[in-house]
Amino acid sequence: MTNPLPTKTMPSNFIRAVIEKNIESGRFTEKKWNGKPGNRSHHNKGLIDKAKIRTRFPPEPNGYLHIGHAKSIFLNFGLAKDYNGACHLRFDDTNPEKENEEFVKGIIDNIKWLGFDWNFNNDSNLYYASDYFELMYSAAESLIHSGQAYVDKQTAEQIKNSRGTLTTPGKDSPWRENQPAENLKLFKEMKSGKHEDGTMVLRAKINMASPNMNLRDPAIYRIKHAKHHKTESQWCIYPMYTFAHPIEDALESITHSICTLEFEDQRPFYEWLLKQLLKNDLLNEPLPKQYEFARLNLTYVVLSKRRLIELVEKNLVDGWDDPRMPTLIGAKRRGYTPEGFKLFTERIGVSKADSWIDYSTLEDCMREVLNESSNRRVAVLDPLKLVINNLPEEFEEDCLAPNHPKKPELGKRTIKLTKELWIEKADFMEEPEKKYFRLFPGNQVRLRYGYVVTCTGCEKDKDGNIIKVLCEYLPNTKSGTPGSDSIKVKGNIHWISTKYALDAEVSLYDRLFKSEHPGVKSKNYLDDINPESVKKTKIKLEENLVNIKPSDQYQFERHGYFICDLESTSNNLKINRTVTLRDAWK
Repeated sequence: MTNPLPTKTMPSNFIRAVIEKNIESGRFTEKKWNGKPGNRSHHNKGLIDKAKIRTRFPPEPNGYLHIGHAKSIFLNFGLAKDYNGACHLRFDDTNPEKENEEFVKGIIDNIKWLGFDWNFNNDSNLYYASDYFELMYSAAESLIHSGQAYVDKQTAEQIKNSRGTLTTPGKDSPWRENQPAENLKLFKEMKSGKHEDGTMVLRAKINMASPNMNLRDPAIYRIKHAKHHKTESQWCIYPMYTFAHPIEDALESITHSICTLEFEDQRPFYEWLLKQLLKNDLLNEPLPKQYEFARLNLTYVVLSKRRLIELVEKNLVDGWDDPRMPTLIGAKRRGYTPEGFKLFTERIGVSKADSWIDYSTLEDCMREVLNESSNRRVAVLDPLKLVINNLPEEFEEDCLAPNHPKKPELGKRTIKLTKELWIEKADFMEEPEKKYFRLFPGNQVRLRYGYVVTCTGCEKDKDGNIIKVLCEYLPNTKSGTPGSDSIKVKGNIHWISTKYALDAEVSLYDRLFKSEHPGVKSKNYLDDINPESVKKTKIKLEENLVNIKPSDQYQFERHGYFICDLESTSNNLKINRTVTLRDAWK
């Protein structure tokens, strides 16, 4: 009897097709799991694995996750969830000099924020490559015993020069034919710390004439006297990523090792290594299989970890969580949502073909989600005072505004109308342009949720700057009353009472780079930084935001979607623009 496949409609892609074929064929029906990762003898003591499939998300804890990682997270964790499987979170911490606990914590927080965890059947599948250092060392020893690995004393430069080219074969190392006993002795010396960094490496013995450069006796262990964030100074040799990765997958009984296309050329070594360790009785069948998909190529951003580090270290941004950064902590602070990222990953799909995704696609997904989820409020970003001359000084009247125009069940809120209001400077022109329908002398507009007013003029300061707009209201024209349709106007502007308005600072974030492909034409991506990627200004907020707190999100009518910043306080309100109502770049 085959395992049941998911019944709900899901986005189709080639990886799903592979998984469904594997499940239908019963490829994993005899696969065992003994509660935690281990070698062949360990898993043989276990029971049939209740997870139909096992995937993994394996970040290196040497930086913060970015938007590209979100695609991989939704893919790996999403597939496991859809097919009643487990997705492991594994930290590939084989490079001790660049890794630390700050990044570990940040990655864990990001994945939880996106809505996933690594628990399955009472197992917490959170692992570290460093958990397997002993098993990896044993695997390396088994390769030496079987004549498939040797210690090379050549320098890194000599090894590089002897590898050959795409058209010429490589040259054998002078140490390639050493006997296993000698290689074991040297490898143990490497482990015991008798040799300095760079003096020797352990190499797999495959084929120096292979057309695939990755099979020309790749290095699998190197000496590195560095303190590790978990094992501290216990080890002074560390496995290379290409050696560690397939072993980690096998120890964790991963069924589908899904990675990006740059690892496609590494797949032959991945398969070679696992087959050798299977022959050496260290691993079980079925062995993991690697599948590659196109990584996320997004316009107007850089996703290179080296470049992101440079932006931070040169103080070109305000840290890793700067809302202009493509990091997930930056995206969260900007107001991007997990639901928006989910829609984005579904919309761009999964394929093997490289392509560029326009940044507007991500923004559109955020707009679509925020439009549904965000309550509405009023904000005036560029305040100009408006005075209603035919109202008494003490006048106050409640105006009702819907919390969400598409969700009447959320009710309405009260906004106070008073004699003096704040409006946008752009909503008044003394000498209007053609087809300008807002305030100008003699014109009538509707105060949104309030009355129709007639503009009677303005006041200026000694320098000729407009400081106040004057108008008169028309009784019996209030929105929601029978008289609201008695006068037809083309203009509709928003406003806030000067008496009840809240003061805040807004950061109007835009794209960090002005070029679609930073650095391609300019040759230096730093030359393409957008000098107007953030504008900070003082604004006015409606009184109903008096209890706003960090991470609260709203649509500010006519302006876009905004979030209360993490550093905001009741005495110092700070607001970030997430995205405008429509794509300003188009």
